Amino acid sequence: MKEEITYEAIKEVFTAYLHKKKLRKTPERYAILEKIYLSEAHFDAETLCSDMQTEYRVSLATVYNTIEIMLDCSLIVKHPFVGLTSKYEKTFGKTTHHHLICSKCGNVREFTDKKIQTMLKSKTFATFETTHYSLYLYGLCNKCKPQKKKSLKN
Repeated sequence: MKEEITYEAIKEVFTAYLHKKKLRKTPERYAILEKIYLSEAHFDAETLCSDMQTEYRVSLATVYNTIEIMLDCSLIVKHPFVGLTSKYEKTFGKTTHHHLICSKCGNVREFTDKKIQTMLKSKTFATFETTHYSLYLYGLCNKCKPQKKKSLKN
């Protein structure tokens, strides 16, 4: 049975990291952490900052600095999607998953595939030990894919 990970547990990890690195435990950093972990979406720094302005005043610099801290303590991961602004995603307690990225509109959708996971876990390399992986598949989503026109038969 999979153990449910609470926001409080994530906050404790973040607090312990800030304490270990002798970084300030500011309300802004915790507001950013909460905004990220209560959302299910991928995000970029600019959108996150903009979304926070209605509830909490934080600067873009504070958002970027907090993102760097969260990357360093493995609470989020950076996805450098080709042709798009870098996106981030919360990672604490998440299982391996893969991404479908629309090359036209930038929409990102996650999926899991047990066959791919099993195949990659069984793959070994003579001079390399794999710890984790990312899989990005690029193409066109249904909204952006050209629709085939139905031919008219007389």
